[in-house]
Amino acid sequence: MKETIKIKGLDCANCARELEEEISSLEGVRSATVDFMASRVVADCEEGALERVKRCCNNFEEVKVVEDEPVAEISREGRRIKIANLCCANCGRELEEELNAIDGVSATVDFMNMTVVLNAANSEAYDKAIYAITHFEDVRIVDGKPPKRNVFEENKVDIITILISAIFFIPAIVFDLGGFEWAKWYVYIPFYAVAFAFSGYIVLWNTARNVAKGKIFDENFLMAVASVGAIGLGITTGDGLFEGVAVMLLYRIGELLQSIAVGASRRSISDLMDLKSDTATLIDGDRQVVVSPESLKIGDKILVKAGEKIPVDCVIAGGASSLDMKSLNGEAVPRDVGVGDEVLSGAINLTGAITAEVVREYKNSAVAKILELVENSTSKKAKSEKFITTFARYYTPIVVIAAVLLASIVPTVVCGVNAAFAWETYREWIYKALSFLVISCPCALVISVPLSYFGGIGRCARSGILVKGSTSLDALAEATIAAFDKTGTLTEGTFRIVEYSSERALKLAAAAERYSSHPIAAAFKDVRTDYAATDAEEVAGRGIKCRVRGKELLCGNGKFMEENGVAYKRKRSIATLIYVALGGEYVGVIDIDDTVKAGAREALTALREQGIEKTCMLTGDSAERAKAVASKIGMGVTIGSLLPDEKLEEAKKLKKEGKLIYVGDGINDAPVMTVADCAVSMGQVGSDAAIEASDVVLVSDNLALLPEAKKIAKGTRRIVCQNIVGSLVVKFAIMMCSVFIPSFPLIIAIFGDVGVMLLAVANAMRTALIGRGKGA
Repeated sequence: MKETIKIKGLDCANCARELEEEISSLEGVRSATVDFMASRVVADCEEGALERVKRCCNNFEEVKVVEDEPVAEISREGRRIKIANLCCANCGRELEEELNAIDGVSATVDFMNMTVVLNAANSEAYDKAIYAITHFEDVRIVDGKPPKRNVFEENKVDIITILISAIFFIPAIVFDLGGFEWAKWYVYIPFYAVAFAFSGYIVLWNTARNVAKGKIFDENFLMAVASVGAIGLGITTGDGLFEGVAVMLLYRIGELLQSIAVGASRRSISDLMDLKSDTATLIDGDRQVVVSPESLKIGDKILVKAGEKIPVDCVIAGGASSLDMKSLNGEAVPRDVGVGDEVLSGAINLTGAITAEVVREYKNSAVAKILELVENSTSKKAKSEKFITTFARYYTPIVVIAAVLLASIVPTVVCGVNAAFAWETYREWIYKALSFLVISCPCALVISVPLSYFGGIGRCARSGILVKGSTSLDALAEATIAAFDKTGTLTEGTFRIVEYSSERALKLAAAAERYSSHPIAAAFKDVRTDYAATDAEEVAGRGIKCRVRGKELLCGNGKFMEENGVAYKRKRSIATLIYVALGGEYVGVIDIDDTVKAGAREALTALREQGIEKTCMLTGDSAERAKAVASKIGMGVTIGSLLPDEKLEEAKKLKKEGKLIYVGDGINDAPVMTVADCAVSMGQVGSDAAIEASDVVLVSDNLALLPEAKKIAKGTRRIVCQNIVGSLVVKFAIMMCSVFIPSFPLIIAIFGDVGVMLLAVANAMRTALIGRGKGA
């Protein structure tokens, strides 16, 4: 049986992993998952083992089982709270830990989007969480949509303090390095002190506060020790304060530039969030009422004037216009629309006023899906992100320990027992240790890797490609095989009757198909029939069975006829054939045809250019029809006449050959999508089940977006690898230089750390340029 246990006191993700391992090793526990974010344990255990699980939790560090707070009381959706003044990703992690330490609260802090997703078991827990947010450093809650600010407004305090520091630092250098001994105590030492005070006060304050909380190994601590240590060495040796102050000032400049770069990335995502229309004009009889898009219902009539955004997905009922669709599909050329055309929310009406009928409520509309997926894109982390998180957890303490050993053990060994207090040797190795501390900050990795994925996902969203997290982006980048459903994916999915053997067969089929949810049934919607069907039953992959005038009516494919013992006249055709039998006697056949999607051939060609080695069509349609479509679009392997379970087996076979992309749109595609490495669904015509099971959603059903998505994914992954490898190589190179090169300047170490961080962030921001003919 599966049991869910609410816990508290779990202070880090690594501790959650260790607790999960301990619980999993208990007798009677089949499996266990520790959810760090939600502070809960889900254990599949035998009867009687639950108490052992609870004891294990209660005996693990500060963790305690919360017996009186049912997990079910915690909201699944959570409240999204917009915040401001969260200064760094590390602070975001600390705020998240503080919130999750509150009883009855689970929270996720999204540094990139400046939001907190808060789940609270009750009002008391919620109030405590709000108090924690508003009393965490300078963080404040933003009511409504935050005003847009320029770079100076966003970083005003940092810019002013850095400028003041630089104003005092520059003349201090001139007097110090110029050899003006008389100015030592009157000019440059006081000026150095003022420069250090303005640039370093926030770092020293954060260090003191974090150490009081038991949090030592963070960038504030490392920089505080490095700069203060350099100042101390400068005073004792008479070399001056230059290097210690320069370390702090350069660090603050680097942090400012990083903040500006991250802010630019945030603004690009904020622009994407402007897709949503704040209001809609509802036509209520003779009145026009301004309402929120969320209040619109299916069937409501709305008015969209020139210059306004389409508030929800709708069908034009009156008027004609041109729409700016680039926010949805990346196309700069406006799309002309008229009566009967479906238009997606988020598009901008450029010319004439139009009236339209709502076909989807706001929560199911294109713009809502885009915003939801972009906002939640950081929740699913790729392996490289998880690696960096784990790496940073161990890397910094290891380097700090190495620095301590360099400053203590090595000089003792070098000097020998009799010269254990040779100050020059100790000073040299302490200096080298300070270089270790400076270069040990993992900022370049911790910021640039998630920023790269964030930019890649945002770039996809601006092209009308919704990617559900960095794991999906990586899977798309690595895929070498692409499999496609046919109907609604490679073809338009809008069927029409092209031929029928008799009027009677046509009318009987129309009576039966009215009870079918299959896309083929839409071809019969305009056929008038005198027959009334009852007891309808749809048989997956076969057809529909019902009763007409007391007799059993069968409408479906040839296999359906054979399985029911009907002697039918087999017809050869590349069209989809619907055979009709009444009371066990064959009545006739109807030819149903579909059209190939424009650009399907070009999309497959582009996919091959992006590294797809094999393309395959998996369809329930007849093999002949599937091959006919395949020949038109240049498809590789084609397998037709598949039942849903057979399609699933074929997909599993393809997975053995390489990483698999599966593209589909129907309910019967959902099982295949769950086994694919990267599942892609059509957002406009795709079923809810297919969209839910997919990793990537093509909003406008344009297959040309798939190779575009593949290109962006590959470019993003390449940039991530560049940042990881480049940052580590430079950092380790500087570490080795600081050890083996005599008098290696500390200032080079800080330049190296800040420089690597800025280069990694700048490189990460190139993800916004990938695609549309632009490389990475």
